[in-house]
Amino acid sequence: MKNHFTFVKICSYLILSIGIIIVIFPMYLTIVTSFKTTAESAENFFSWPNSLFLGNYVDVINSNNFLVYFSNSVFVTVFSVFLIILYIPAFSFVISRSLKKQHYYRFLFYFITIGIFVPFQILMIPVIRIMSSISLMNHSGLSLLYMSYAQIQGVFICTNYMMTIPTDLDESAYIDGCSIFRVIYSIIFPLAKPIVATLGIINILWIWNDFLLPLLVLNRSKSLWTLPLFQYNFKTTYSFDFNIAFAAFMLSIVPIMLVYLFAQKYIINGLTGGSVKQ
Repeated sequence: MKNHFTFVKICSYLILSIGIIIVIFPMYLTIVTSFKTTAESAENFFSWPNSLFLGNYVDVINSNNFLVYFSNSVFVTVFSVFLIILYIPAFSFVISRSLKKQHYYRFLFYFITIGIFVPFQILMIPVIRIMSSISLMNHSGLSLLYMSYAQIQGVFICTNYMMTIPTDLDESAYIDGCSIFRVIYSIIFPLAKPIVATLGIINILWIWNDFLLPLLVLNRSKSLWTLPLFQYNFKTTYSFDFNIAFAAFMLSIVPIMLVYLFAQKYIINGLTGGSVKQ
């Protein structure tokens, strides 16, 4: 029995080690290549750079409107997440308070969350035709689409979390003369900080790295591109310069990595916070 347990443990660590290498190795190549000169990469693509060459980063920032694409990504991400945080928790609170009392809200909850099982490819063409017909093939339209798709997952996790908040709090507020908006944004929001933070962080990671929706909505002008579109088209301009391309990847990866490292504890707290009834 002891030998069997040791064998299983060794196999587990071996599999985990292989998984770590698979994840870390591409990141290692991206980092070291971005700090190499073209000559160093040609000599040995996998070796550590002789010195930290920053010329690749300077070339990326000073050419090809990189700062424009970076600012586009920042605007779309910040504006979309603002709409998501403003709308989805409030909507989920209303559903959570009536889910077990009224059939309409129960149907609405299941109708929205069933969207998890609907592939985006089925909706892609009609959605883009609608957005084009109402002249929303721009950053604002893209942000509205992100808010719409975020509510599928967001309503599911937020509603379950809101149901753990005692109803006595909002009922007392109503008796004191508070409106529903005052109750939501002054009482419920502070109590729901973990799930609101989780909702925001998950969607920041998704929106910043998303490629498909910007490709469909922002393909009419290069000036509207976000960073994923810039990176996709980067290889056609610098088809043989991996050093500059990898420097561009690093410049887009670092901001979102910092956000995740700073906020990962809120994701854990938010996802586990609604799992226990108060």
